[in-house]
Amino acid sequence: MTDTTHTGDSGTDEARRASVTKRGGGAAATRGKTTIADGVVEKIAGLAARDVDGVHDMGSGLSRTFGAVRDRVPGGSSKSNVTRGVKAEVGEVQTALDLEIVVEYGYPISDVAGNVRENVVNAVERMTGLEVVEVNIAVSDVKLPDDEDDDDGDDDQRRLQ
Repeated sequence: MTDTTHTGDSGTDEARRASVTKRGGGAAATRGKTTIADGVVEKIAGLAARDVDGVHDMGSGLSRTFGAVRDRVPGGSSKSNVTRGVKAEVGEVQTALDLEIVVEYGYPISDVAGNVRENVVNAVERMTGLEVVEVNIAVSDVKLPDDEDDDDGDDDQRRLQ
């Protein structure tokens, strides 16, 4: 702020304007605090992981089975399939992620895991502004070409009836 000396009436308005203090301090975008829920980061990471070639599904066999059953029961799906196989720990400026994936047979697991890690880090950091400190990936299964797809549901339908 500049120092203004008061000399007569003409300087009064000028001095008054110079002595007005800015309120709020700083840009409007920096006023206040933004918190991001674990579930938000889990959704972003889940979608980013599923976008990678070679990822067949997310989660362990048991969680995929329960998810398939929940999806078939009206009103039974309490958690989105997007977050299945994803666990996030979110702090104020950093996040850590654990992912459980199923890789399609024929894809090099280390390449798929590296691509998943890269895609997840880029998506989460770009969308949330959080620093991703680690992405741990557990490969729980390999989808073989002759395996029945969990999405068919024919056997599940017969068992549920």
